[in-house]
Amino acid sequence: MRVTAIRWSLPLLLLLNLLVICSELRSAEKRPNVVIFLADDAGWGDYSRNGNRQVSTPHIDSIGASGVTLDRFFVCPVCAPTRAEFLTGRYHPRTGVHGVSTGQERMNLDERTIAEAFQRAGYATGAFGKWHNGSQGPYHPLARGFDEYYGYTSGHWGEYFDPPLEHNGQAIRGKGYIVDLCTDQALAFIDKNREKSFFCYVPFTTPHSPWAVPEKDWARFKDKPITQRGGPQEDLDETRCALAMLENQDGNVGRVLAKLDELKLSDNTIVLYFSDNGPSTPRWTGGMKGKKGTTDEGGVRSTCFLRWPARLPKDRTVKEIAGAIDLLPTLLSLVSIERVGDKPLDGRDLSPLLLGTSSEWPERTIFSSWNRNVSARTQQYRLDNKGELFDLANDPGQMTAVTKEHMAVADKLLAEVKAWKKDVGLGAQPMETPKGAKKSVDPRPIPVGYKPLPRTWLPARDGEPNGGVKRSSSAPNSSYFVNWTSKDDSLVWEIDVLTTGKYAVEILYTCPLESAGSTIELTHQQNKLAGKVAPGWDPPLYTNQDTIARPAGESKMKPFRSLSLGTLELQAGRGPLTLRALEIPGKEVMQLLELNLTLISP
Repeated sequence: MRVTAIRWSLPLLLLLNLLVICSELRSAEKRPNVVIFLADDAGWGDYSRNGNRQVSTPHIDSIGASGVTLDRFFVCPVCAPTRAEFLTGRYHPRTGVHGVSTGQERMNLDERTIAEAFQRAGYATGAFGKWHNGSQGPYHPLARGFDEYYGYTSGHWGEYFDPPLEHNGQAIRGKGYIVDLCTDQALAFIDKNREKSFFCYVPFTTPHSPWAVPEKDWARFKDKPITQRGGPQEDLDETRCALAMLENQDGNVGRVLAKLDELKLSDNTIVLYFSDNGPSTPRWTGGMKGKKGTTDEGGVRSTCFLRWPARLPKDRTVKEIAGAIDLLPTLLSLVSIERVGDKPLDGRDLSPLLLGTSSEWPERTIFSSWNRNVSARTQQYRLDNKGELFDLANDPGQMTAVTKEHMAVADKLLAEVKAWKKDVGLGAQPMETPKGAKKSVDPRPIPVGYKPLPRTWLPARDGEPNGGVKRSSSAPNSSYFVNWTSKDDSLVWEIDVLTTGKYAVEILYTCPLESAGSTIELTHQQNKLAGKVAPGWDPPLYTNQDTIARPAGESKMKPFRSLSLGTLELQAGRGPLTLRALEIPGKEVMQLLELNLTLISP
């Protein structure tokens, strides 16, 4: 028996050695993982690496210290356009994204994304956080190249503690702080896919308002003196809360970096961190003019750090101008993946700059646009939206115009702006209306009945209120319909039914007890469904959501009750989905958060 055991041990050892060699070869051939962090409303000056002495962001800073810093990196003045430019490598007016709410944030369906390229190359792809480029399939992230999605697809979100979110198209209720929850899911995704290459996108929701942060983070800031100031209009408590949110975010970045270390994946993982626009409130920006919503330097310059220990040098600073449009071609080049789609890119492959292999880099102009304002940035100059020229090499804060001294440069950039606007179709695009103006919903219909995602979410944000009905706030993204008191009032969603069939209809509502019992009717083409708004449900507004008062124009939220109206037959085709009241026994019909249609039988 002993001789037999020795005889079998030799082949077994050879087999084990062969398996080890194969495993090492597979590991050596494994494409690099990619982890992308995107902050929401974090200005260039909100990080300790950039000189902010009020805040500590060691984990985010470490990405730049151990990799490459893009020193002059430019994004859009607001959220959804930057996301579209990152995802497509194309200027946002080309993609159909011309707003941040009421459907204007949707990215055209013929656009191809960076996630689709990684997915086609065999990567596991996941997104965990704020999407903001379309909520309904096929605009949804699960239809844009992601295998897994956890978070919220809207823009501004009104609940950061125990938030209503979704996981792979299904509504859920999280337990905890929204940034921590999304990071938890990202960690689980990385752990699950440790043996294969993965593309993990973590678009954080902070430091965007509402001003809500865990108590342990707020405790470090609530009495902290703010010595680096953003001007006379700065609200110091808002600054404190924004920086507390950044430190919470930094801790979550640290959790992901630690997970990569734990799994021994750090060396072969590209980690990228940037923000989507300048700060939303007046706070320290390193002396740059502008904040969120402006096309000035402070509104569009973003932190951008990349590391890849296996290939990129440590603590390298790239001075050449770059932008969100460059990230798709750069990342695909670094990992040797072909892009999906054939639309012309606006971005450049920055890998020669990152690797230090470029001896020459052609001069370029990067354009920033929002609300019909356009500015143009070259390596030395910025032409602002009023046609004034600034020498950023000698005046990095963009404070003193030099238009008269350099009229030839100003005229050249004015001509470039004019040509660019024509090229991207900016003049023909409906833009986000100014704050306080009456908003109208994007005319593109909402797809209903997209089979891979049977549930279609129709929030108040995407509906058109008629008559006396209005939204609960001027910020449509996280709002609900109120003041529904008349049979002449109606709520309308313009939809495009992709699949004929039966749809389960659900509404989320509140209603004073004494007003319960209104009869409502939902119609589409010739089909109708009626039901009663009952029982009454009138909960108070949440009191556990805000660390400090949320800005004016943002709705305070409350728990909404689910009501099944029954089943409605929908025929394929475009047309209005209209909700109106037939009988109103009380003072109002209800307050409506959303209407959901779920395809149950095609």
